[in-house]
Amino acid sequence: MRVVFGVLGPVVAWNADADADADAGAGAEAGAEGSGRTAIALKGPRHRSVLARLIIARGRVVPVRRLIDDLWPDPPGDAVGSVRTFVAALRRALEPERAPRTPAGLLVTEGPGYALRAAADEVDAWCFEQEVTAAAALPPTDVASRLGEALGRWRGPAYAEFADQPWARAESRRLTELRLHAVERHAEALLALGHPERAAADLRVHTTEHPWREHAWRLLALALYRAGRQGDALAVLRQARTALAEELGIEPGPGLRGLEADILHQADPARPASGTGGTAGQVWERAAASYDRTVATSARARLESTVGLLRDLAVAGGGGGLPAAFEHRVSAVTAAEELGDAELTARVIGAYDVPAIWTRSDDPKQAAHIVRAAERTLAALPAGGHEAAKARLLATIALESRGTGGLRGPQAARQAEQLARGLGDPALLAFTLNAVFMQSFDRTGLAPRREAIGRELTDVSARHGLATFEILGHLVRLQARGALGDFPSADRHAAAADRLAARHERPLVAVFTRWYAALRLDATGRAPAPEAEAAYRDAAALLDGCGMPGLARGLLPLALLCLRLRRGLPPRFDGTVDWGPYADWVRPLMLLEQGSRAEAAEALHGTPEPPRDLLQEALWCLTARAALALGDRDGMRRARTALAPAAGELAGAGSGLLTLGPVSVHLADLAVALKDT
Repeated sequence: MRVVFGVLGPVVAWNADADADADAGAGAEAGAEGSGRTAIALKGPRHRSVLARLIIARGRVVPVRRLIDDLWPDPPGDAVGSVRTFVAALRRALEPERAPRTPAGLLVTEGPGYALRAAADEVDAWCFEQEVTAAAALPPTDVASRLGEALGRWRGPAYAEFADQPWARAESRRLTELRLHAVERHAEALLALGHPERAAADLRVHTTEHPWREHAWRLLALALYRAGRQGDALAVLRQARTALAEELGIEPGPGLRGLEADILHQADPARPASGTGGTAGQVWERAAASYDRTVATSARARLESTVGLLRDLAVAGGGGGLPAAFEHRVSAVTAAEELGDAELTARVIGAYDVPAIWTRSDDPKQAAHIVRAAERTLAALPAGGHEAAKARLLATIALESRGTGGLRGPQAARQAEQLARGLGDPALLAFTLNAVFMQSFDRTGLAPRREAIGRELTDVSARHGLATFEILGHLVRLQARGALGDFPSADRHAAAADRLAARHERPLVAVFTRWYAALRLDATGRAPAPEAEAAYRDAAALLDGCGMPGLARGLLPLALLCLRLRRGLPPRFDGTVDWGPYADWVRPLMLLEQGSRAEAAEALHGTPEPPRDLLQEALWCLTARAALALGDRDGMRRARTALAPAAGELAGAGSGLLTLGPVSVHLADLAVALKDT
């Protein structure tokens, strides 16, 4: 029995006649009459998820532990036995004629896990990719035919029932993007063959479902224009302008603007322009096409190149770039591990040296995944040599462990720094200094230490042209000088960061410098409360869609609460406000404001120690205020002990975002209440 698999829609397997001439995935439905195949019963969703995970691995071994992590957020006690049960059931379904106790030939056991040994023409997604790639070298007549057949393989979203699972998300989106590209290339071929009406019909649906694809809008308008429908073409261009403004907040690029001018002047564009971006965009597309032709078969080369692109996407891609880069990074690391090459995996993990300034992870689950992979890779590297790779792995562990507590993060940061200083590599040293910064919060009052880290970062980076880390150094120093109340110095670092960001196109820097401007306006008392609150709200607007939920969630209400408490104004507690990760420290004060002293005392008793991060002084001060209001002497003593090392700092200003004023004022209030001197 020949088995073929379908993932361009719900995950299925078919029993195809060995001599049937139907390719994998052909036909609208599994088991359709005359298709030469019948659907194979795959039992439940766990069985199909195991099969889907193995298909994504493309013949590589997926360890049992990885399958368990992917299948269950909270694995059951007998997870290994469950996986074996699923695999056994799949083998019976896929190879029903296999004799008992004979080795499986399709879903095989190998090393620590399992692999699916399907041929290249036995998975519809793989066939689709091959057909799209092959179409690039064909004349328009054959392109239209080949891409039409390839697009006909799709039965629904790729990996439909698993598309939102972390292990399938990147592959599903990659295939979807390839399909969208194929739709547009198919339309280009139809236009080249003189079939604008057919192209327009396909593109109508395409632009409706994907209104942010500017090239698709251009093709649709061009098809309508060539079909003699000039008015409809101009209407589509107006619709595209509106869609792009509403979806992305951008104006049409030169491709759409040029076509509109051509139509208004009754000119006939010689050929469809590809995408936007002018000369630079054309250079990029030619280089990318050359790369695809020369490196298409090298999984290792493509993985390493991909991480470089993801790094650039994270630092220069704006709000949408950061989460997309991190998500695809996890997939790249997983793919590298599956190749079984520890040195390659170390390069893939370590190449993502994206500077980090905020001490709370945007996605703790994905960060933990990266940490585990880095630890496995570190253990797999030979004992001797590979110091640079080990330093990058250790720095990654320290960075991705930020805010989690424990000893491993600080230990990894120290080890990474020691290795980097012995290697004389400025870029590596800058990366490890970022890791040291992220682990410099073992107690309050450490702004001077972070000022020293930031100074070395700016010096090393400026000498060696490491602009992104130079920006980071200025932001670190902005925070540290703000914590020490030295706003003139902090102003200089904010201005330097903005200048470098403008020169090197680093859009996310403005998020931090605008927040700092609001903090400065508030902390210096030069503006009345309403004006300072408005400045915070304006800064918070930059967080919408910035791709930094670890920073954004709960920050604005916390900043406004700190402003009102410091200025002696009544706090505003709205039951609909999302306090995010700060809820535990706000809740006692909120209950006090509502007159629920008993509940407030209970909440204060259950308040944990703040995370070791940029806001720990501010959160300790909230605890101190609640303890003072309730007369809780144990709570007051805890807060005093924690805050004492920060007596010379402004609470919270070390974040560059908000402040509760001088820590010394809070300590004085505690001393009076505790009758200390």
